[in-house]
Amino acid sequence: MSDFPHVLPTYNRAPITFERGEGVWAIAQNGTRYLDLGAGIAVNALGHANPDLVGALIEQAGKIWHVSNLYNIPQQEKLADLLVENTFADTVFFTNSGTEAAELAIKMARKYHDEKGEPERVEILTFEGAFHGRSTGAIAAAGSQKMVKGFGPLMPGFRQLPFGDTEALRTAITNRTCAVMIEPVQGEGGIRPLPDEDLREIRKLCDDTGTLLILDEVQCGMGRTGRLFAHEFAGIAPDIMMVAKGIGGGFPLGAVLATQSAAAGMVAGTHGSTYGGNPLACAVGVRVMEIVAEPDFLAEVTRKGALMRQKLEGLVASHPRVFESVRGQGLMLGLKCKIAPGDLVQAGYSQQLLTVAAADNVVRLLPPLNITDEEIAEAVDRLDKAAGSLNG
Repeated sequence: MSDFPHVLPTYNRAPITFERGEGVWAIAQNGTRYLDLGAGIAVNALGHANPDLVGALIEQAGKIWHVSNLYNIPQQEKLADLLVENTFADTVFFTNSGTEAAELAIKMARKYHDEKGEPERVEILTFEGAFHGRSTGAIAAAGSQKMVKGFGPLMPGFRQLPFGDTEALRTAITNRTCAVMIEPVQGEGGIRPLPDEDLREIRKLCDDTGTLLILDEVQCGMGRTGRLFAHEFAGIAPDIMMVAKGIGGGFPLGAVLATQSAAAGMVAGTHGSTYGGNPLACAVGVRVMEIVAEPDFLAEVTRKGALMRQKLEGLVASHPRVFESVRGQGLMLGLKCKIAPGDLVQAGYSQQLLTVAAADNVVRLLPPLNITDEEIAEAVDRLDKAAGSLNG
């Protein structure tokens, strides 16, 4: 028998195995409790083993798990209703992941122009530092060498521009441009929020040129920034939006939201998914939306985000050899480091603290949105001790 790992070794996994969780705490097999500021990379929006979500899942599991999209799925329709009522969208397609949402967003935008008699409009403009998933289409959209090397030939029709350079975008839009695709806050790219005025300018450029605006809110959406979706700060709306991660609270679920106009070309037979929008996922997603979309809940995310940021600013000041600055919005925060971010992540393990590295020398802090003030204080105290161990 081969010695090659039975699980494909595409991850450098930490030597920790978790067997259960309680709210913001992930508990290892040996009983060690870790304060989780990663939340499964912004997925466990309401923490581990949330009783509301567990109850929704168990109730649905005792009824029916899967029927395929050949039939009506009431849970899917209810979740779509909630999303439409709370956003710009007229319609929703459910997927299993953000990557799948990206694939549909790309198809939908190109189909839109083809249906309008503009089949030449296929180019999608994206931005350096972006992350839209790991399918062949999504890596072509992001274009970074780390993700595309060895996987050529890449899907054509994408062009990467400097992040935040609206003048470069203005010049890049041509009669072949199909859509602009951007994250209002880059996650993997290092918690880089796009200024509201830039997002408004991008919306105007798209309107002026008949170009669709696709927003990727897979990581920054579902309440993480203190608004249900991050683009709301700028007072604009996209034509198409990708959602995943927090929408299922830990259960695999994604979605593409769109206006009626943008989605008009997606008729029967143009797209599909065997599992997307299955009863189990949507039952959980409904409960997540019912909780997260509440104004009082979002106001608490804003308040707790401000509290955490204030404490992190003090942390940065206390460790000038380790940290440079704090960035982000709400409970989507990043520590810009002067050391390798992986070193801080590793030091965190010694303090029973979970964080997530990102590009641009940033460590991401993405706790469950219902983290308490006391847990925020405890988290920053553990970060302080982790940083202290690295001061040399």
